[in-house]
Amino acid sequence: MTVHFPFQNSYSALPDSFFARVAPTPVAAPRLIKLNRPLAVQLGLDPDVLETPEGAEILAGKTVPAGADPIAMAYAGHQFGQFVPQLGDGRAVLLGEVIDKDGIRRDIQLKGSGPTPFSRRGDGRAALGPVLREYIVSEAMFALGIPTTRSLAAVVTGEHVIRETALPGAVLTRVASSHIRVGTFQFFAVRRDTDAIRRLADHVIARHYPELLGAERPYHALLGGVVARQADLVARWLLVGFIHGVMNTDNSSISGETIDYGPCAFMDAYNPSQVFSSIDEMGRYAYANQPRIALWNLTRLAECLLPLFSDDQEKAVAEAQDILGAFSDTFSDAYQAGLRKKIGLFTERDGDDALIQDLLDAMAKNQADFTLTFRKLGDAAGDPAADDARAQFMDPAAFDEWARRWHERTALEPQTAAERQAAMHAVNPMFIPRNHRVEAVIQAAVNDDDYTPFEEFVKVLAKPFEGQPDYAAYADPPLPEQRVLQTFCGT
Repeated sequence: MTVHFPFQNSYSALPDSFFARVAPTPVAAPRLIKLNRPLAVQLGLDPDVLETPEGAEILAGKTVPAGADPIAMAYAGHQFGQFVPQLGDGRAVLLGEVIDKDGIRRDIQLKGSGPTPFSRRGDGRAALGPVLREYIVSEAMFALGIPTTRSLAAVVTGEHVIRETALPGAVLTRVASSHIRVGTFQFFAVRRDTDAIRRLADHVIARHYPELLGAERPYHALLGGVVARQADLVARWLLVGFIHGVMNTDNSSISGETIDYGPCAFMDAYNPSQVFSSIDEMGRYAYANQPRIALWNLTRLAECLLPLFSDDQEKAVAEAQDILGAFSDTFSDAYQAGLRKKIGLFTERDGDDALIQDLLDAMAKNQADFTLTFRKLGDAAGDPAADDARAQFMDPAAFDEWARRWHERTALEPQTAAERQAAMHAVNPMFIPRNHRVEAVIQAAVNDDDYTPFEEFVKVLAKPFEGQPDYAAYADPPLPEQRVLQTFCGT
């Protein structure tokens, strides 16, 4: 059997300044540890063939499949607020693009596939732990209904990478609507290459915003489209307690997908100031800061697009500011609407925002588990005697006072208790990739070559809104000794 990828290569048809042509570096003994079979089918690939040794060699970068045009993409970026004029894919190679079953163009990229001209003296490799983390979290985000890059496969290479110690090497096959970032525009803006910015913007519009092709001011409309998608995306993050951890402009996707799962994490106890990333020492990318940082990143994109807006700098800036001004309302509308759904409100009334904020304030004060509080609140919607939500609070009386007001508010709506509970359970997950579970899965794989915990965890996370009583323990918060206080970048 021959592995066939029906590649198209629109990005590599752009000028050479957009990328470097580079093949993956072969590895010693690739072994497939996980293939996302449903995603393979969605991409028009044969999962049975991908699971052969020949398939493993392609997914590890040992063999380049026919039709591929492997490249490392160029981009710049602000990293923790500091601008770096050249970053680029330092350990990833884009093999090509395929059109999936829904007619959507998807990148297929190997992450951890060896050095590129953008590696900056790095080895271009990935350790097994970060590969498993990205597989777990990206697929969990997909199951939660959040726009995200996805994971097609994870392969161990048969080689070690040297970090603090020698670790098993691995390669992740990542799938994305594209890998174009705010930093991609910055790469050309810092070089004052307006022609390249226009070429890139035209490519993005054709690929991600085709409805704008006939717009009178397409580049203004492009900025507006990216603003809307990013505002909605970050609202969705907050609604499930997700913290990206490294929201640099080179990790901000133009398509509106979550990209680059490095030191990412989900909150256990609700804390608006929560930070897990070991490199975010000042809390720049803390949970509650994410909307502000998203707008900051979008402002950097707007700066890149100014030459396409007008030759009059003042006019261009004013027009960009007007477009960026829509972010706050778009985010707030999406976030507040999501919160209303989380507490079972179908309509909007005066006082709802205060009711919701009072719950969040009480959760923060009482170290209530973010995920379980909302999930168990759904149980209380169906049965007022259910007290599992109450049990999340150090001072249950704080919940009682709020719950009285909540029941008074929900009584004003016509839905039955069963309808309200079903609606709440449909938006409040039971299962998230809790940090201590992710770490346990990684340790079993790295230390014991045991992927059984990984397989089971991925299976549970694929159905986050279902009860799954056989796997109820996966919903439990960590014990004090199990808490993960820091997460780490995979580079």
